Amino acid sequence: MTVKLGVPSKGRLMEKTFDWFGARGIELRRTGSEREYSGAVRGVDGVQLVLLSASEIPRELAAGRIHLGVTGSDLVREKLPNWDMHVTELEPMGFGHADLILAVPRCWVDVDTVSDLDSAAAAFRAEHGFRLRIATKYHRLVREFLKHEGVADYQLVDSQGATEGTVKNLTAEAIADITSTGETLRANHLKILSDGVIHKSQATLFQASNVTWTGAEKKILNQLTDMVAAPVS
Repeated sequence: MTVKLGVPSKGRLMEKTFDWFGARGIELRRTGSEREYSGAVRGVDGVQLVLLSASEIPRELAAGRIHLGVTGSDLVREKLPNWDMHVTELEPMGFGHADLILAVPRCWVDVDTVSDLDSAAAAFRAEHGFRLRIATKYHRLVREFLKHEGVADYQLVDSQGATEGTVKNLTAEAIADITSTGETLRANHLKILSDGVIHKSQATLFQASNVTWTGAEKKILNQLTDMVAAPVS
């Protein structure tokens, strides 16, 4: 039997994941061409490398089609309702840091907090006859956050592209998006609300909960988790 480990299939997240495992004595490598999603594992027997997009990994973990997976903690929380019933966080990996934040136009000088946004949203609806629009691709996380904060007069506008540009293009009044440096927000004349950090994300190693483990698979899992949890010299 084998333990299936899903990792991002391309880009810096894949490279950083390979480096992270390599520093712990587990070599991950791509086999074949860039278009072939196949790979190999050395350093621990019985582990199969599965290359997937980072956004697919939460779904594959929840379905039990992979045993372990590396993806952003934001993606797991966004894509899986009651995520902690489907997966367990094994190890935060210390890279891929990004914050999911709420941002508004910098010219909104009276809007600095989520409470201010609530007041502005109510005033916006009274003046314009429709709810203030927040552009995002993180509907679940944003909706849960705003519900917890008591914000009601808003609507979420789906944005799968350049979310920061939606305010300038007049398709939204505010945004909720991932940022690491804030440079793109500043370039688009947006500011983060002082209490508007919804989730601080990073790459994380997750274990699927909806898997029936054989004795052999448990031994492989224990060996792998012991290796990744050991201090790196």
